[in-house]
Order: sequence, then C-alpha cells, then structure tokens
Amino acid sequence: MKRLIVVADDSLIVEAIRIGLRESGEFTLLASVPAFNASAQQILRSTPQVVLIDMEHSERAADLVRSIKAEAPTVAVIMLSLSMDPEWLDEIFDAGAAAVISKVTHPRSLGTLIRETVDGHVVHIPADAVRPASRGAKAFMGADRTDGAEATLTNRELEVLQLVAGGSSNREIARNLWVTEQTVKFHLANVYRKLDVGNRTQASHFAHVNGLVDPPKSTTQS
Repeated sequence: MKRLIVVADDSLIVEAIRIGLRESGEFTLLASVPAFNASAQQILRSTPQVVLIDMEHSERAADLVRSIKAEAPTVAVIMLSLSMDPEWLDEIFDAGAAAVISKVTHPRSLGTLIRETVDGHVVHIPADAVRPASRGAKAFMGADRTDGAEATLTNRELEVLQLVAGGSSNREIARNLWVTEQTVKFHLANVYRKLDVGNRTQASHFAHVNGLVDPPKSTTQS
C-alpha cells in the first residue's frame, strides 16, 4: 500500500477522500495537513509517496508543488480542483504536479485515478505541445471539432482498445492486464473521449480502420 498525505482545509473533503481511499484498499492515509499554512517540510515529514492537495487557483499552490518536488523529486503530487483553467493547469504542471483531478470525481474513483497516475498511465500533455503517436496509435478528433486537437493514446489505453477490438469483455480485459474492471472502464472512457466515439463497436471499428490492431495472419498456403 502506498503512503499518502492529504493537504486540505475542508474537513468534509478530507473525510470523503479518506472513505474513498479506504474502499480502494491501495493507499495508507498517513495524515491530513491544513492547506492554509502547509509547508513542504511539514508535508514530507511522514515520508509519503503521494501528496494529494486541495488548493484552488493561487500562486501558493504552484509554489507548494514546486517546493515539494524540490525536496522529494520522486513523490507524486496530485492536485484536486473544481476548475480546469488551461493557464493554471500549465502552471501547476510546470511546477511538477503529476496530475489534476476534478473535485466532482466520485470518491470511489479516486483510488483508481491516483493509482493510474502513480503507475504512469495518466499523462498530461500541454495544449501547445507536439504529440507523438504511441506505436502508431495517433487518433485525430473529428473534423467538426473547433480545437483541431490530437489525442494520443497511452500504451495502456492502446492495449485496452486492442483487446476490445479483439472482442474481449471488460472482465476478460481486467484479467488479461491484471487490473480491476473499474480500471478498464476508466481507460475505456479515455479511449472513447480521445477517439470521439460513443461505444465499443465504434472504438473497435476505428481501431481496425486505422491499423491499430494487428491484422489476422494469412492461412493461405503458397
């Protein structure tokens, strides 16, 4: 179980996080630290592996993340936020945050999101960055999208997509990848969003049409 510290002023949020992490069974909540006057030294005193911070848009939020990463570069710092303002997100990620999770996320999903972030399966890509395709898995959003952005599948999302395209159920995918069905659903939701599709059939069609699935081996004999 990974050691986690919560930095937050709202006791209700702390309790919701506590319940969500307890149900996930994957994290030990070491303590909660008030965000108002939290320092990197105070937060890192218990040697956490993950720091979850509830601190809305402010310069202090970025400064705190930067201080934590300077003291303990390997600690994963994850922010909670109601608003996903692009400029603030870029500032937080530049400071060293591993992820920003919306505060409307259900507490039961929090453990999965944190674990996937810590395991490197959730990656933030700045809006103006060039996004290289992963093993040929570059998915372009529909032409009617106004932002013209590209969405790149992570290796794990590509694995899930390939298994879906091969006809596997969520349970079979979870067993194959050694993850929970909730994790599979989480990755599928990201795949649907990035490919701009609404269901497994459309995702499978996209995968086959765009060469994201290895073609079946020919059985024709010469």
